[in-house]
Amino acid sequence: MTRTTNDGPPRLAVIGQGYVGLPLAVRAAETGYAVVGYDVDDGRIARLLAGDSFVEDVSGDRLAGVLASGGYRPTTDAAELAGFEVAVVTVPTPLLDDVPDLTCIEEAARTLAGHLTPGALVVLESTTYPGTTEDVFGALIQKESGLAPGTDFHLGYSPERIDPGNTRWTLETTPKIVSGVDTASLRRVEEFYGSVVERTVPVRDPKTAELAKLLENTYRHVNIALVNEMAVIARELGVDAWEAIDAASSKPFGFMPFTPGPGVGGHCLPVDPRYLSWRVERQLGRRFRFVDLANDVNSHMPHYVVQRLVEALNQRQRSANGSRVLLLGLAYKRNSGDARESPALRVAELLLRTGAQVRAVDPHVRETAPVDPRVTRVELTDGELSAADAVVVLTDHDDFDYAAVERHARLVLDCRRRLRPGADIEIL
Repeated sequence: MTRTTNDGPPRLAVIGQGYVGLPLAVRAAETGYAVVGYDVDDGRIARLLAGDSFVEDVSGDRLAGVLASGGYRPTTDAAELAGFEVAVVTVPTPLLDDVPDLTCIEEAARTLAGHLTPGALVVLESTTYPGTTEDVFGALIQKESGLAPGTDFHLGYSPERIDPGNTRWTLETTPKIVSGVDTASLRRVEEFYGSVVERTVPVRDPKTAELAKLLENTYRHVNIALVNEMAVIARELGVDAWEAIDAASSKPFGFMPFTPGPGVGGHCLPVDPRYLSWRVERQLGRRFRFVDLANDVNSHMPHYVVQRLVEALNQRQRSANGSRVLLLGLAYKRNSGDARESPALRVAELLLRTGAQVRAVDPHVRETAPVDPRVTRVELTDGELSAADAVVVLTDHDDFDYAAVERHARLVLDCRRRLRPGADIEIL
């Protein structure tokens, strides 16, 4: 990469050491960068310094390797950012009262501004609405540092495409969209990511890159909502929605299969499309109706899951109140420990409201996850399965013993179609 200094390996600062920032920091350290991984969470940094990776995409061995080499330094001390040549911001962008909350981006801008030097490259990866990179992030850096983007330092946007637990499409193998506020910035952004991933996809400006990310997530959100509503309607019509999806998937063009489930989770689908709908309403004065409809359908799915379970119990002369319900999976997606915005947590909450005794199995989700304390965490055993009045498959981790579920469970509601349907096994 183009250097602003020739003293040692290129110095990279990654702001935010979560599901996006940690894999990038470790990968860059493995490719020869001197990486400072900055985060304001003391507990998270303590775990990283101890070699404890909480992200599936970074094994303990990989983390130990870059720590031992000195190529990666996790820290909460902003002073260690001094002298960075490249900085990448991967901080959360949540919703606050259904409005985009850019507080973390703004804090990152102020932190970096205090250590910014002419010629450095700063890249935002956090998902956000079009215009954020230039109008909010870059403008705040300029205000705090006195250095202008595109003139004194390079600025770009490259949306994260991390899919936790995906072993085929990793940080390295997934094409990376890149953009810059000017030609020189784009060249620097391409150069940096070209050194850590296999392929970059340049676009004309940050707004295009920001919109591309929101388009990707809104596309999934809308299509998942479509099949979720289809599953509800198909059951009322006496049709197997899953078989219909399988049949439609045989078409070699014009169709891409999505499958029903208990709702959507993670950061991408429950949150990101709302950034786009908020921006559209604020700037254009109109509603983004597809996003509104998808939000309504997907957010209702946990209620539908509980409704289906209550009906199944009633058919067996049992009330949800007092029933022992075993949930399989708390993460929002298969083979991941990420429980952010997981629909399983909402299902658990709704079941508790009915008076059910809720127990849950998920070897991937840590005990520190935001699970209601009234939910008892257990291991998947024959005894737990036999003792449950009902079992609900919410996250289809590959390491669950589904054969044991079929042998021992008295009633199953399978929201992921991992089991064979039968008299005591209902498919969502």
